[in-house]
Amino acid sequence: MNSQFTMLIRIILGITLVVFGSNKFLHFIPLPPPTGSAADFMDSLGATGYIFPFVGLLEVVIGVMLLLKKWVAFALILLAPISINIFLFHMFLAIPGMGIAVVVLLFNIILIYKHWKQYTPLFH
Repeated sequence: MNSQFTMLIRIILGITLVVFGSNKFLHFIPLPPPTGSAADFMDSLGATGYIFPFVGLLEVVIGVMLLLKKWVAFALILLAPISINIFLFHMFLAIPGMGIAVVVLLFNIILIYKHWKQYTPLFH
């Protein structure tokens, strides 16, 4: 569970989450505006006033937990619905960003698999 491969994946995923989660607040990475259905979807989420700040905060907290190696199994479970939604958003609405979505989802799946022993009590 503490192999160099797992550590590298955990650190890369943690940095990615901290950077992109922080960007939801600080806007230091200019992202091209979405078009079509993706723009409609993002506009309606943005109109709520709470979704993007909440998801950004969650991403930063999860990223920090992964980087500090604190409550990693819990962080990965929190990240699962976020990473699935990132993937589905890019698959159905914004194909150009699919690369990072696949990487986040794949890294989350790999790390959940590596920590599976911690989840087995949930299924007894």
